[in-house]
Amino acid sequence: MGDSKSGDHDVAAGYRTPEHRLEAVGEALDALRGSRRAVLTTHLNADGDGVGSQVALAAWMRALGGRAWIVNPTAFPDMFRFLLPAHDWVLDAGSAEAREVCEQADLAVVLDAGEMPRIGRVKAMIEGVPVLVLDHHQPGEHPIGGISLRDPGACATGELVHDVVLAGGGPWPVATLRGIYVAILTDTGSFRFGNATPGAHRIAADLIARGADAEDLCRRIYGEQPLHRLRLLGRALATLEVDAESGVAWMRIPEDAEGRAPTAEDVEGVVDYPRSVAGVDVGLLFRRTASGGTKISFRANGSVDVNALARSFGGGGHVKASGALVERPPDEVIPMVVEATRRAVGQTRGGGA
Repeated sequence: MGDSKSGDHDVAAGYRTPEHRLEAVGEALDALRGSRRAVLTTHLNADGDGVGSQVALAAWMRALGGRAWIVNPTAFPDMFRFLLPAHDWVLDAGSAEAREVCEQADLAVVLDAGEMPRIGRVKAMIEGVPVLVLDHHQPGEHPIGGISLRDPGACATGELVHDVVLAGGGPWPVATLRGIYVAILTDTGSFRFGNATPGAHRIAADLIARGADAEDLCRRIYGEQPLHRLRLLGRALATLEVDAESGVAWMRIPEDAEGRAPTAEDVEGVVDYPRSVAGVDVGLLFRRTASGGTKISFRANGSVDVNALARSFGGGGHVKASGALVERPPDEVIPMVVEATRRAVGQTRGGGA
């Protein structure tokens, strides 16, 4: 594993940090280098980009001699724990230790989230702490203040972390390489989605050249599914409905035998199944939350802006991948979301409302 030898933005794989991002990368780098005790957080129900970026940045900061802890509003996903060099890097947000770390922190880094509601209970824990935001989502109505490295054109927040480490001239701990690779791998859908830009591929090549084991990481993410998840997928596929005329398909995640709601980790990637139906423009996934509300996942194949669609239900995200949470039961939510999606697809196809 080689270390970058300068702050040059060129690497062997041919990647160059976009010109429009350089100033913000420099400001973020200064803030991170100046921190000795940082707390890193991400959005509710963290995904591979959020936690991969956290682990990557924490490993880099610790390699520089600083201290960094991960405090998330919801549990760190089990499927990504293999990325952690040590499990004590993660602190439960409800613990006294997490509260103490946040009180003593000189910097709070918010990754893969740019709006206050997205960081849940951690918001109150970092009040008064200087904030740095690294995010690639579309701007929302409740932005988090502070120093900002945001670019919706980045394939993943992991790309922004890569830019910072590259600008700093390394070092490149194994956990940093693995975290960035997983962040990009998962947010591009194994490089299948439209955000798998030339830059995404060049960064992946750079990480592999530095020592990331792409085969091992892909196997851990996509080739080791717990049996209960596969059985849940089978039951969910039985609910698949397709409106071929409108180009919309949707599924509902069933509760377990005791009526318990599945977790976000249980349903990771399931929304890709309705999206993958031939002729479908938008795929939807619905699941009941533990509080009795409904989590909606939106995925687009065509030109429908599902970020705008999700925002109409109080959510948001990306143009082709977004989500929303509605505090009403699925039986009430599903019909109105499906109908709104039909209208959105119809307008995009030129069929009007």
